[in-house]
Amino acid sequence: MQPLPYAQQPGPYGQPGPYTQPGPYAQPGPYGQQPGPYPQPGPYGPHPTQPQYPGAPFPPPPGGGSRTFFRGKPAAIIGAALAAVLVIGGGAWLALGGGEDDPRPDAKRSGGPQPTGSEPVDQGGGNGTGRKEVDDLNAGRKDGESKVLWLAKNDVDLPRNGATVYGPWFAGDIVVKGMYKELAGYSADDGGKKWSLPLPAELCAAPVRGTDDGKIVIAYKDGTGGKADCTRLQLVDLRTGKTGWQKTITKKGAFDLLSSVTLAISGNTVTAARTGNGEAFRISDGAPLFGKLPGNCQPQAFAGGPKLIAAETCRTGDYGKTQEQLQELDPATGKARWTYKLPVDWQVDKVYSVSPLVVSLSQPDRKKWSVIALNANGTLRSQIDGGTDRYRPRCGGGFVVFGEILEGCVGVAADADTFYMATEPRTGGAARTNSVVAFDLDTGKRKWRADAPAEQTMIPLRMEGPNVLLYVEPKYDAGGAVATLAPTGGKPTVLLRNPASTSSIERTFWDPRLAYHDGRFVITSGRVSASNDEEEKETKTMMAFGQ
Repeated sequence: MQPLPYAQQPGPYGQPGPYTQPGPYAQPGPYGQQPGPYPQPGPYGPHPTQPQYPGAPFPPPPGGGSRTFFRGKPAAIIGAALAAVLVIGGGAWLALGGGEDDPRPDAKRSGGPQPTGSEPVDQGGGNGTGRKEVDDLNAGRKDGESKVLWLAKNDVDLPRNGATVYGPWFAGDIVVKGMYKELAGYSADDGGKKWSLPLPAELCAAPVRGTDDGKIVIAYKDGTGGKADCTRLQLVDLRTGKTGWQKTITKKGAFDLLSSVTLAISGNTVTAARTGNGEAFRISDGAPLFGKLPGNCQPQAFAGGPKLIAAETCRTGDYGKTQEQLQELDPATGKARWTYKLPVDWQVDKVYSVSPLVVSLSQPDRKKWSVIALNANGTLRSQIDGGTDRYRPRCGGGFVVFGEILEGCVGVAADADTFYMATEPRTGGAARTNSVVAFDLDTGKRKWRADAPAEQTMIPLRMEGPNVLLYVEPKYDAGGAVATLAPTGGKPTVLLRNPASTSSIERTFWDPRLAYHDGRFVITSGRVSASNDEEEKETKTMMAFGQ
């Protein structure tokens, strides 16, 4: 375990060490700091980096909470196409209408970090569990259960406070994660380390997804001292670890000295956003695409994927009021395709789905929350009516100062017609269970609810064709499972049922990051930390299951 390369820094969420992380959103996000720590990390308790949503009272008590929707009779939408209808207060409704400088370096080939090449380790081991240990883990496997393909232990010498894990990302038969000063690619089949890319300084930002052809742009700090900023962008091929162009992003304005960088990818564009500033680069060659947008509103964060969505802050001249808006931008030019203005003092906190567009909004001073769906032209499609249920989307992403990470939530999914959200687990005796609720995106009304298997909880991950892809979380005597839920509801159909004999390991991953690709399921710790060097090396960081 390394001493910190700079002055002692606080833990990832403004608290000492990794296990006193507050809910809900990164400061100064919509819900501010909540007390920690939380009991039982992993699937059996609220994940420390996942938002704990406001029901009653607010803030939620230590140990978790959930969100309830606002309810009331909808008022008529007034104004032009930008009108938004949102519930405020105790059931009242509000309807409101709304109506370059670019000093960046030229693209260049990387002269910095380079991969060390293929570094195979013991087959089935990733970083420390060999074939025999994997065989031992499968010894108790029952008929119908998946295999443990490999189990990886930490091999990165970390600072005292540990480090956030980025990824995992799949690229063909390679699965990649980043942590501290390294990106590493592993064989999805046996966990052998295929490549390692040392970084000059700490990894500080990464998108939730790479490109379709296996590229990603990550950010690392411009030094190792206490004043180092997150300004260096690096193109990396996820399949090989080879590097491409590098960029140094520029800081503009006083808030840029404090705010974190967040990255998003849409097509051949990567965006880098800070508070009130954003710029975009072409992924193929690093060429700058756009920077400051025209007008009084500037991006604070982006959501990528099939569309590029910008959450923007607008100057109002009144520091007591907050005005935000959403725009869909052309990824190549930054030109706005539509604009949706939020009511005053409402904020964008998460984008649950880009296509169709489903957005989480909050009014933090009044402890209010709403979820809306927008049409393809940016007009209001519906407001989700959650009824009396309490909900718990899980939105990790690490510590962000004066910025937003819009993407990366699980517990939610959407197809063209329906939005799916997991409820807060219900406890009866020692058992915990929950449901997935489906909402009609045209009306916002509930369509159906599907219950998790007895004494287990399930969370939507994404869509898998027409079905909802789920992770059924493990319990003390049953492994987790990857399953699908039909668009009509009913019981989940299991794709992979993980061994009950390894559920004690599966349950230990802290703030787990989950990825399913081509029949393989990988679970990764969202943060790695330990009290001493020996524990650090024995920390289990990744586990893979398959047939």
